[in-house]
Amino acid sequence: MTEITIEYLNKLAAQFILISTLLGGFSLSAIITLIGNENKSKLMVNIFRLATVATLGFLITIFSMTKILMMTTKGFPIEVKYSDLSQPRTVGIFAFIIGLVAMLSLISLSGWTKSKSLGRFTTILGIIALIFILLAMIN
Repeated sequence: MTEITIEYLNKLAAQFILISTLLGGFSLSAIITLIGNENKSKLMVNIFRLATVATLGFLITIFSMTKILMMTTKGFPIEVKYSDLSQPRTVGIFAFIIGLVAMLSLISLSGWTKSKSLGRFTTILGIIALIFILLAMIN
């Protein structure tokens, strides 16, 4: 198996930071919107929980990938071995996948707040999106 270069990890971390920042902002805005919602149904509580998990997953990804970005940037004051990057990379990718699944689940459940037919529609599209995203992430 070929080892990924330090330069490539630097660019990859920057992309993860950008994507996680945007998705984390969306999920955080869902939390803020739901805080003022007086509807305390089980569905709304679960949507709030998913928004929280998504936001935290993306925040963890941002900080993990920022560590990788800083360690792989030219001029970093400490010598970096490839093995030093495995822990933040594993944590960051795992947190990103958790955030992504939580966000897609949040979107899938959102239709159920309006009607049964809209709930089915959003759930089906959420499942299709998850399948396509996972296929795009796998080599």
